[in-house]
Amino acid sequence: MSPIAFDNSYARLPERFYATVAPTPVAAPRLIRLNTPLALDLGLDPDWLEGPEGVAMLAGNDVPVGAASIATAYAGHQFGGFSPQLGDGRAILLGELVDRRGRRRDLQLKGSGPTPFSRRGDGRAALGPVLREYIVSEAMAALGIPTTRALAAVLTGEAVRRETALPGAVLTRIASSHIRIGTFQFFAARGDVEALRLLADHVIERHYPDCAGDGRYLALFEAVVAAQAALVAQWMTIGFIHGVMNTDNMSIAGETIDYGPCAFMDIYHPTTVFSSIDEHGRYAFGNQPPIARWNLARLAEALLPLLADDPDRAVAIAQEALGRFDPQFQQNLIAGFRRKLGLATEEADDVELIKALLETMQRGEADFTLVFRRLSEAAGRADGAQACRGLFADPAAFDAWDERWRRRLSREPASANERQGAMLGTNPLFIPRNHLVEAAIQAAVERDDFAPFETLIDVLSRPFDAQPGREDHARPPAAHERVIATFCGT
Repeated sequence: MSPIAFDNSYARLPERFYATVAPTPVAAPRLIRLNTPLALDLGLDPDWLEGPEGVAMLAGNDVPVGAASIATAYAGHQFGGFSPQLGDGRAILLGELVDRRGRRRDLQLKGSGPTPFSRRGDGRAALGPVLREYIVSEAMAALGIPTTRALAAVLTGEAVRRETALPGAVLTRIASSHIRIGTFQFFAARGDVEALRLLADHVIERHYPDCAGDGRYLALFEAVVAAQAALVAQWMTIGFIHGVMNTDNMSIAGETIDYGPCAFMDIYHPTTVFSSIDEHGRYAFGNQPPIARWNLARLAEALLPLLADDPDRAVAIAQEALGRFDPQFQQNLIAGFRRKLGLATEEADDVELIKALLETMQRGEADFTLVFRRLSEAAGRADGAQACRGLFADPAAFDAWDERWRRRLSREPASANERQGAMLGTNPLFIPRNHLVEAAIQAAVERDDFAPFETLIDVLSRPFDAQPGREDHARPPAAHERVIATFCGT
């Protein structure tokens, strides 16, 4: 018997919210990796999960007693075009559990076979995208960014057909929920106000209990706006590019979800795009804040029937609430960059100081992550700028900014050592650099060699710590190593 105590609240909603479907068994499941610390945090037994019964569950070969086994329904705007029905086409929600801290968490299998929402797809996942999501989502968690998590990765023993035949795999994903902006759009497109109300009440109870009571639907929308403003600001302070910010890929819970063609910038430039399917740069790094606001406007449209009986009044209420996104985002963004620059106090010129650094980095083709890490190391010494200036094509341009920054630091109350300690704990040395992720995937797919994957996971679990002997994982890619395109994998 499964030792997992499922409590499936989403499956208790009406049947039009999902399709009941079992995972499709695979030929020869083999555990690649179990996230033991996460398993323990979830109150799960790692030994059981690594055993035959656990691996059978993680592969989709066995549905435990008490599981829900559903594919959820949702719609979404994909690159600006609306699809009224999408849904879980290659993922099955096995069920929900309550972790050791009392938080409700979804346990979902990605790549577990076709569902009624597969749209002629095979419902499977190739090994490469599974490893990419495992690496990047766990790196995001270690960086302190709200995110879904990877509990396990399993090889299926079967090939999946993409451009070529590739090893198949299943990812076990953990999330606060898998409810998306597109979930609300699904019911709004059908004029199903009752379902919208049930869904909103479910989200309030599950994610935003402080919103309960009179005016709860407006309070819910305001809470989601605030959560997304904070999340995207965090993305911008670490150089993360989601790559496919469709409305069905934005979590109502404010977590980063659906790691497809995601990537981290090396050289800083706001127009950076990696996704092979983003031909016009809609989801470029610098476009992420306005796209988040655009997506939230689509959520507002779906919620209009719940905000007021009078349509014009509902629109006015939604517009006022949506208008808070930009100032909330800017407040979070500036606070994040202040921390990255060692500024514990606020001055009016800080915004210009931050902007000037980013512009200097862009012109100087400097590495985003290493600039802030070298500034952290320089913060404790007057002569510490040498290592940082070498990252810029025009070191003299950096020198002018550095002088301005040091004048600003002189007005800070913290000591140099205190400032340096805070900055080293804010600015990572290690991120999932694209060339390292691709190298780990290539080794696994082509040679069944998971050692680079395991090493990368271990390095990224401590992104702020100097790790002697692993300096190669911190360096930017050489010219021949640069990754210029990442892929969805569907």
